[in-house]
Amino acid sequence: MALFRKILVANRGEIACRVMRTARRLGIATVAVYSDADAGAPHVRMADAAHRIGPPAPSESYLQAARVIEAARSSGAEAVHPGYGFLSENAAFAEACAEAGLVFIGPPPAAIRAMGLKGAAKALMEKAGVPVVPGYHGDDQSPELLAAEAARIGYPVLIKAVAGGGGKGMRRVDRPAEFAAALDGARREARGAFGDDKVLIEKYLVKPRHIEIQVFADMQGNAVHLFERDCSLQRRHQKVIEEAPAPGMPPAMREAMGRAAVAAARAIGYVGAGTVEFIADVAEGLRPDAFYFMEMNTRLQVEHPVTEMITGQDLVEWQIRVAAGQRLPLDQEALAIDGHAFEARVYAEDPARGFLPSIGRLLRLRPPAEGPHVRVDSGVVEGDSVTPHYDPMIAKLIVWDRDRASALRHLASALERFEVAGLTSNVDFLGAVARHPAFAAGDVDTGFIERHRGELLPEAAAPGQRALAVAAAGVLLERAQQARAQAARSGDPHSPWSEADGWRLNDLGRADLRFLSAEGEHGVSVHYLTRGWRFEIGGARLEVQAEMDGDGRLAVEIDGVRLSATLVRHGGELTLLMPGETARLSLFDPLAVTDDDEGAGDLVAAPMPGRIIQVLAAPGLDVAKGQPLLILEAMKMEHTIAAPRAGTIEKIAYAAGDQVAEGATLLTFRREE
Repeated sequence: MALFRKILVANRGEIACRVMRTARRLGIATVAVYSDADAGAPHVRMADAAHRIGPPAPSESYLQAARVIEAARSSGAEAVHPGYGFLSENAAFAEACAEAGLVFIGPPPAAIRAMGLKGAAKALMEKAGVPVVPGYHGDDQSPELLAAEAARIGYPVLIKAVAGGGGKGMRRVDRPAEFAAALDGARREARGAFGDDKVLIEKYLVKPRHIEIQVFADMQGNAVHLFERDCSLQRRHQKVIEEAPAPGMPPAMREAMGRAAVAAARAIGYVGAGTVEFIADVAEGLRPDAFYFMEMNTRLQVEHPVTEMITGQDLVEWQIRVAAGQRLPLDQEALAIDGHAFEARVYAEDPARGFLPSIGRLLRLRPPAEGPHVRVDSGVVEGDSVTPHYDPMIAKLIVWDRDRASALRHLASALERFEVAGLTSNVDFLGAVARHPAFAAGDVDTGFIERHRGELLPEAAAPGQRALAVAAAGVLLERAQQARAQAARSGDPHSPWSEADGWRLNDLGRADLRFLSAEGEHGVSVHYLTRGWRFEIGGARLEVQAEMDGDGRLAVEIDGVRLSATLVRHGGELTLLMPGETARLSLFDPLAVTDDDEGAGDLVAAPMPGRIIQVLAAPGLDVAKGQPLLILEAMKMEHTIAAPRAGTIEKIAYAAGDQVAEGATLLTFRREE
């Protein structure tokens, strides 16, 4: 059967780009949909056509099924690929596509519904002979019965929302006295997130591994599995690093899990790509008789690239071919595992603050170069903004090699070369995980991050001498470049007064730099040498030489030891990117302070995205030049926004606690008549 001529991708970000790459390779035209916030996004530019579907909020755009279907019909698309998230597991949307004459590139609506409610899905799996975690999945939701079932199962237990996922509506309970409060909290959270406060009770496994099986089925009744992925490394019940195959997986257990997953797919008449998630009790190691069904995701998973890397198959191509009515490209006997792969999810988030999302503009985004061992799937580019409207994923970093140890070396190395600046990311945290000896040994379960929190998330420390020396070298090289450019524009380009090498008549050739970090103020005393400088930092003397290219990349030698770094400057804010370490500093630059008000306008704009934490002025207030007006929290530091000139405040646009975008007008001055 022929493939589609045109498909609409009902999603955004990296998964939309991922689907479009495969479609383009297959000669299929693509249609994008976008919200106002995504008008210039990479997936919009990549598509052959794009349709606006609403404002930034997902509820008003990407979740508007009728608008998505209308875009597909008006564009001439024959099929809709939902990606993951949004409408991907919405049975009503799948039905609406069929009613509109569109092929839904996903499972039948009945299969989506069968797996949509965890309790009913577990009961169905029990009938199909798939092992299920001991628990209660019944309709009687009275607190008394639920408490009695928890006692029957035996503590600790896990209360889970029947609908939804992502860790919402989930509570671990260790003793009977805690059950009532935990139940109330789980129900309240589930009701707010999913509109359904029904819960189930499961036995809590003290040392669990989260292992899932990729399954595929076609319309001819064929079904296969493409082996397992280990997704045990999690924070707040959300995956951080996934790998395939699972470390230490015995062949007998792999065969048993694969067989159970295929049985689960057949039990619901499945078609297309799906993932059957299991929890394994590894208190006594991985055993074929100690794994249990958790749920089935009736869509492509975020972590599908690791399966692609070890099997050599394009799962999006499989989805498209199966949806077009073709048979599965390979049968079970033809599938084999080749090597080992990891996927690290690079997020705009702050691990030190409970993995809170970070919003702002990507002043620098330079993933490592792709090749046979490294793949990067991303839906943003340098200069894009991470907004509060969507998941803050920046990219997925996928690595592969012949064995786990070699693949892990690629992961650690690639993370050291992954440059993100302008907002807080989890790159350094991921690098710490990749370098951790317990992770290298494969000693991973869902409690790994909490167990090693002190090593993975150490207390914030002041920037060290090395970081300050590199930052100082970068600032001095920038000044030298600026001085040369200014001299070239002047009438006397060879004047010694235009040099920035420290030479001055009757001067000793020294300078002082002052940096601020979240931990305080740091001084660097600079003595200019014939080649380079001697820095005095905290009582230590360092001999430093450095070079910087036009892209902010530094080659620095400190006391004979060479290192590489990248300096990203945004006004007076500096982000220093070094292997395994990111330092954020503010530079106090007296050369930027002038005595006149020339160029100072009638408004004050936010120099970077952040949160207003204090307002120090009010409308009608007369202020002097340099007077503090607001305090902005950004890049983990507080920044005082001062008056650029003397005048009277006319309007203040934001209050304490408000988030602001870069360039937003914070306040205005009254115009002089």
